[in-house]
Amino acid sequence: MFPQRLDSAQAYDIAKAMMDGFNRHYRLFRTESARAKHRFETADWHGQQRAQRERIEFYDLRVKECSARLEKEFKAGAQPMDVWQQVKLHYIGLLVDHHQPELAETFFNSVTTKILHRTHFHNDFIFVRPAVSTEYIENDEPTARPTYKAFYPSSNNLRETLLEMFRYFDLQRGFEDLERDTGYVLDAMRGRIEGVRLRANFQIQVLSSLFYRNKGAYVVGKIINGFTEVPFALPILHHKDSGKLVVDAALFGEDDLLILFSFARAYFMVDMEIPSAYVQFLRSMMPRKPRAELYNALGLAKQGKTLFYRDFLYHLRHSTDKFRIAPGIKGMVMLVFDLPSFPYVFKVIKDYYPPQKDTTREQIKGKYLLVKQHDRVGRMADTLEYSEVAFPRERFDDELIAEIEKFAPSQLEVSDRDGDGHVEVIIKHVYIERRMIPLNIYLQEAFDAGPDDRRARGQMEHAVVEYGNAIKDLVAANIFPGDMLWKNFGVTRHGKVVFYDYDEIEYITDCNFRRVPAPRNEEDEMSGEIWYNVGPRDVFPETFGPFLLGNTAVREVFMKHHGDLLDAAFWQQHKERIQAGHVHDVFPYEREKRFVHRHAARQGAGASHA
Repeated sequence: MFPQRLDSAQAYDIAKAMMDGFNRHYRLFRTESARAKHRFETADWHGQQRAQRERIEFYDLRVKECSARLEKEFKAGAQPMDVWQQVKLHYIGLLVDHHQPELAETFFNSVTTKILHRTHFHNDFIFVRPAVSTEYIENDEPTARPTYKAFYPSSNNLRETLLEMFRYFDLQRGFEDLERDTGYVLDAMRGRIEGVRLRANFQIQVLSSLFYRNKGAYVVGKIINGFTEVPFALPILHHKDSGKLVVDAALFGEDDLLILFSFARAYFMVDMEIPSAYVQFLRSMMPRKPRAELYNALGLAKQGKTLFYRDFLYHLRHSTDKFRIAPGIKGMVMLVFDLPSFPYVFKVIKDYYPPQKDTTREQIKGKYLLVKQHDRVGRMADTLEYSEVAFPRERFDDELIAEIEKFAPSQLEVSDRDGDGHVEVIIKHVYIERRMIPLNIYLQEAFDAGPDDRRARGQMEHAVVEYGNAIKDLVAANIFPGDMLWKNFGVTRHGKVVFYDYDEIEYITDCNFRRVPAPRNEEDEMSGEIWYNVGPRDVFPETFGPFLLGNTAVREVFMKHHGDLLDAAFWQQHKERIQAGHVHDVFPYEREKRFVHRHAARQGAGASHA
């Protein structure tokens, strides 16, 4: 019995060391998130961008640290499996009364798979399902703020209550005119409750931390009145002239919030003691938003991956359709497949590429990592990256298996790993992202309806304008998409155009934007060959037209709204501004919603009256 007691003691010590590793991770994660408030108050935009990039790497660094400690102190990889069974049981005991148990379970999974050299998908020692409930966790410390703050206005003191709400966040930078901005918010809010009887439970609930991203801070909450709940977000920005704070807009309803929390945007920085409580509150506002995507939006991407994979396995158990080659034009670098009933696509890097694609697997992975760490400004789809993903063989279309065997054989294994007669398809490395309608297919649907179909014409015009807007937002974020063909963009359910082909992206600041030189003679002019020197990162915007604007109707709309994209000067001016340190404003809501338009209109009316 003595060796067994020794094993148990060592198992507890290993579990405790793993919990210490997680606690250190979340303490550093939360500290960096909390510092976003000071960076916002001091307008440290480059610091904010740097912190958003670096925080993404925190998790993997802490997993490596913890794994190294366990190997050094306990020779963890050499421990017998019965010790690891006890480690998990002791770890579950340490999760009782923990404030982030779901994150700690995911951390345990990451460390054990690293030490035991097992995958997440063939491992008896990980948390396949949560062991500890996250329901109703709350911070009981006397000085702690609750997850959300409730305000109880009446019809007579709504303005004063809103002022109290803004002051609750204790921003250490003055507002330009908080009374004025509160009036704008009040007008917008009254539009939602005007003529509606205020019930006994009328209240405003706001999450206790502001949501920081890029140059904005967002009050996130909901209005409750009777059986009705209206979610809202109030963006706070720095005024471009005075430098003081302004409330820029009032966003109401689930659709506005879904765009704000889009998978195509950078992660928020939020100071959370109980992340599951924040997710629960946000789910009450956006019930259509998967919990996995909410954890991602809060910067907890590993938890998002865990929940996504659980959702995926659940869907597989309750569906019968087969994985297939994804519809649309096949890519030269990526092999894309999907499951029709599941709203995501799976992307595998091919083993070889045509001569015009001068790249490598590692370079492509580097581009995807760049996008993960960069501000995606609502125009680049977030991706989930997995290794060693196992699928049931019977769910794969034979044509798809043949396609993978032909173009990415190094990424495919078909075997009965467990020896139980269940053959699996194992994909060595895969990116997963939200499915969208490819923009070329979206446009083709409009063309097929014919030129006299007004609805189709509107669909085409919207898509072309959105396409140009997407490129301009990417430019503002210092991203040159590289391959700008329609097929590399998709349309979301909200009608937003999003870029999703990353193998040729570059920083704007690394590109050299040039005009095509004038031909030296008639021979140059008639030649089908390029007569001028082209460097590896030279870009000639005026040459985009022939590839993009073959359709007359498309060309008309594009030139009306985005003709400047064909001018090298447009790109060069943006490059110079970025190099000078300017951080562009990119708004996750329509410009028409901005209060600055109302303010300008009132000032204009006042001047006219005077």
